[in-house]
Amino acid sequence: MSNENEVTPEFLARFTQAWNEQDIDGLMDHVVDDDECTFMASVGMETEGSLWVGREKVREGFASLWEGYPDAHFEAIGEDFILGNRGCSEWIFTGTKKADGTKVKARGCDVYTFKNGKILIKNSMRKQKP
Repeated sequence: MSNENEVTPEFLARFTQAWNEQDIDGLMDHVVDDDECTFMASVGMETEGSLWVGREKVREGFASLWEGYPDAHFEAIGEDFILGNRGCSEWIFTGTKKADGTKVKARGCDVYTFKNGKILIKNSMRKQKP
């Protein structure tokens, strides 16, 4: 019997689908409803990449991907894994940089921390060319 606060692979698959559909409300439905939620983007000059904390900032951070890559797409690879309140998804990102038309294809992953059946922390990492 599953617990309503248990995160499932289907939950993470719907989250990825929301990214590919550019459905910001769908993404935010997967994130905790408190200001502890955190998104660490895979790009940025800080140790955490670009750090977004709090629901409104996380929403901005999520939407910023489509500003930079209007055709952003994530292809799930392998199986997501969930262990207690932690999880990981692997993917291949493809997109075209709006700024200069450069095509990007890179392997990456998200390391998650969950709280009450939703995403508390999304820590994204992807391969980058120097």
